[in-house]
Amino acid sequence: MFERKLYHHIDWALVIAILALCSLGLMMIYSTTSDPTSARAASRMHITQLYAIALGLVAMVFTLTLDYRTFTDKSHLIYIGLLGLLLYVLFFGHVQMGARRWILLKFATLQPSEFAKVAVALVLAKFFGENRGAPTWMDIAIGGGLTFIPLALIAKEPDLGTAMTLVPVFLAVAYLAGMPMRALGVLCVCFLLATPVAWRFMLKDYQKSRISTFIDPSQDAKGAGYQQIQARITVGSGGLSGKGFKHGTQGQLRFLPVAHNDFIFSVLAEEQGFAGVLVALGLYLFVILRVLEAARLAKDRLGSYLVLGVLASFTFQVVYNITMSAGLAPVKGITLPFMSYGGSSMIATLAGFGLVLNVRMRRFTN
Repeated sequence: MFERKLYHHIDWALVIAILALCSLGLMMIYSTTSDPTSARAASRMHITQLYAIALGLVAMVFTLTLDYRTFTDKSHLIYIGLLGLLLYVLFFGHVQMGARRWILLKFATLQPSEFAKVAVALVLAKFFGENRGAPTWMDIAIGGGLTFIPLALIAKEPDLGTAMTLVPVFLAVAYLAGMPMRALGVLCVCFLLATPVAWRFMLKDYQKSRISTFIDPSQDAKGAGYQQIQARITVGSGGLSGKGFKHGTQGQLRFLPVAHNDFIFSVLAEEQGFAGVLVALGLYLFVILRVLEAARLAKDRLGSYLVLGVLASFTFQVVYNITMSAGLAPVKGITLPFMSYGGSSMIATLAGFGLVLNVRMRRFTN
């Protein structure tokens, strides 16, 4: 239950930084989805995103109010429920842009894969937190299996970008739990050996094209390399001070595809320039450092594991999306947390940070 005195231990600085990033993303979505040729000027995407933020804050309050140990105790049920939703998506999910990732609800769509990061962080925190001492090879194998099952289901949709965000969760929790470096080395070798097999049998043709054109986007400038080229142009055109709010050309005139989602950071760089980029990066760095401090201050291993699991996925998404937006990484469907358009992503991310706030807030309780 929520004790009134715990209110004073909420990390309000972290909450303010999160709301600042959400507001910045909302502004960029409004700018990007505006129609410069129409007097009406804007779509409803920014309104939809505002609703998602509101629902996400409700989810954050919910995960903040109950003791985080209540969530970890029920993590196996949350995990099983997630697998059920992922299986439902594979057979009955809504197909859009060649992928089956969504469940159609009456007033919205739900993307269960976005909630996998929180569910896996919870179940791994419980699994490794209940073990005493360094994890054995069997523990590592079981933890890897718990991660691989939802990863494989999400990759099957296909949504390789979201699937890969589960890997840092496992590595962070297992490493903090005491996984020996030798085990990490073995995992890296296995990954390298599996790469040719994945390339031959698992990756779709468009995924292979994205990787191959990353090295030289000009070899398919109007196809697989188009987004990479446009992202670089968008980021570079902003200069020091940017072109101004709603005065960008690449995002406003739709030269950059899905600018409101995967490439929202590129739009920020174009409109707000290097100064705006520094503000956004500063906010993300502040959030990451505050979450690291929450993990350090946690009163038990369970809390530390949970916080680091949430942080690992979040940091991976931030780093990959920003490097991808600058044309420094292959294009993948990895959104920028708090800023990219997407209701399920926003709600899941805010719910995860509710758990982070929960752990920090309850460090003084028994």
